[in-house]
Amino acid sequence: MTGLTPETQTVPTTAPATKHVPELGPPLKPKRNKYAFACAILASMTSILLGYDIGVMSGALIYIKRDFKITDLQVSILAGILNIFSLIGSCAAGKTSDWIGRRNTIVFAGAIFFAGAILMGLAPNYDFLMFGRFVAGVGVGYALMIAPVYTAEVAPASSRGFLTSFPEVFINAGIMLGYVSNLAFSKFPLKLGWRFMLGVGSVPSVLLAIGVLAMPESPRWLVIQGRLGEAKRVLDKTSDSPSEAALRLEEIKEAAGIPADCHDDVVQVSRKTSHGSGVWKELLIRPTPAVRRVMIAAMGIHFFQQATGIDAVVLFSPRIFKTAGLKTDHQQLLATVAVGVVKTSFILVATFLIDRVGRRPLLLTSVGGMILSLAALGTSLTIIDHTEKKVTWALVLSITTVMTYVATFSIGAGPITWVYTSEIFPLRLRSQGSSMAVVVNRVTSGVISMTFLLLSKAMTTGGAFYLFGGIATVAWVFFYTFLPETQGRSLEDMDELFSGFRWRDSKSKPKNNKNSSSNPQVEIGPNKLRA
Repeated sequence: MTGLTPETQTVPTTAPATKHVPELGPPLKPKRNKYAFACAILASMTSILLGYDIGVMSGALIYIKRDFKITDLQVSILAGILNIFSLIGSCAAGKTSDWIGRRNTIVFAGAIFFAGAILMGLAPNYDFLMFGRFVAGVGVGYALMIAPVYTAEVAPASSRGFLTSFPEVFINAGIMLGYVSNLAFSKFPLKLGWRFMLGVGSVPSVLLAIGVLAMPESPRWLVIQGRLGEAKRVLDKTSDSPSEAALRLEEIKEAAGIPADCHDDVVQVSRKTSHGSGVWKELLIRPTPAVRRVMIAAMGIHFFQQATGIDAVVLFSPRIFKTAGLKTDHQQLLATVAVGVVKTSFILVATFLIDRVGRRPLLLTSVGGMILSLAALGTSLTIIDHTEKKVTWALVLSITTVMTYVATFSIGAGPITWVYTSEIFPLRLRSQGSSMAVVVNRVTSGVISMTFLLLSKAMTTGGAFYLFGGIATVAWVFFYTFLPETQGRSLEDMDELFSGFRWRDSKSKPKNNKNSSSNPQVEIGPNKLRA
């Protein structure tokens, strides 16, 4: 040991260096961060509100129509108007969350929906029911925007896709609960059954308000408020390693315009940064090429998610099954519950595939399956519509293809829409940009929901699904040529990914950025190596 200089001690021929050589291979995948996991679950519970409303209305409409003696047009408006009302919440959510924080916005959303659910359950007539839909819709708009944004800002890059898909998981859980509620209260007296169906929707919002007290504020929101000390503590809890927490903090500070050498717990941040001033100008009036492409990608994916008819299937499943040949309310509601079970099961599968397979492959496979299912569903319903006798095989095919349609939707187009949009906007534009994408989503959903019954009468139910299949084909081409892979990229790295775009770039998976937070440093002796 004598005679060794500090330089020679660093040569990798000594015993300690040899001992660590096996660790220079591919790093082990970090374990799931349980704290980030819990935060994502609590935030995503807001999505149950929308899911329950969609699911429960599918069955409640049967009894509301009989009770209030309303027309199919009024039924269509009642079903789809919540999506239009939710625009108010979606538009306001970005600014609200920049002012009062992501966590407080989640509480606000739950409180509004609670009031709406109670009003709907107590509605004495159609007009009052519409007012309740208005209040609930505003709460849904807030919830839809804020849950994916909060989850993306809390999650480490290694599991961001998994955690950010949770809102879609809970939407599906809410839909299934709505379907079960329909079945459970369907035997109640006419004037009570649908009121219980709608009123029970207030329960998830109460649980949400209690659970949110355990959540931290978003570290990115804390940074743009100048509260660096609090942000660091949250990042230490929600990151996979201390080195990743430090790297995420540096990236967020850089994006917020805070000097890297600033380590104070509280710093002064310009009003423009902390409250989102000038954001609309950056988004709509003078966007950079990268921001323009991000806007098109976000709005495009949200438009096609709804334009392919998913809410028409979810809202009007009993009507579709009636067209296919199921005659009684119980049979139709039972088949609808099966739709909810399939939809929720496949969304759970998707959560485990997003960070393994990647966004693009899963999305393209999903939409391809939707195209085939819609074509088969349109064919089977058309055959049933043009045949006087009961065609058993067409009935079975109709039910089967409804199941395969919601399954293929749930494994890709459903969750990836929310994951992708929450990832791609720059920090300062994220709240308002996500709000605009949700506006497109809700407008499209509202149009589809309010016109489906009229469309079915004009061109038959089978023809409507052929139309949805054509739109899904256009969606597949758009996704293939325009959306790059975002797996493994840090949120602060998206500007580089989306700038200098050529459509051919979307066909290949981008290389991981060397500064990505998913690649933490590993220290061996005095040297630092990248994992």
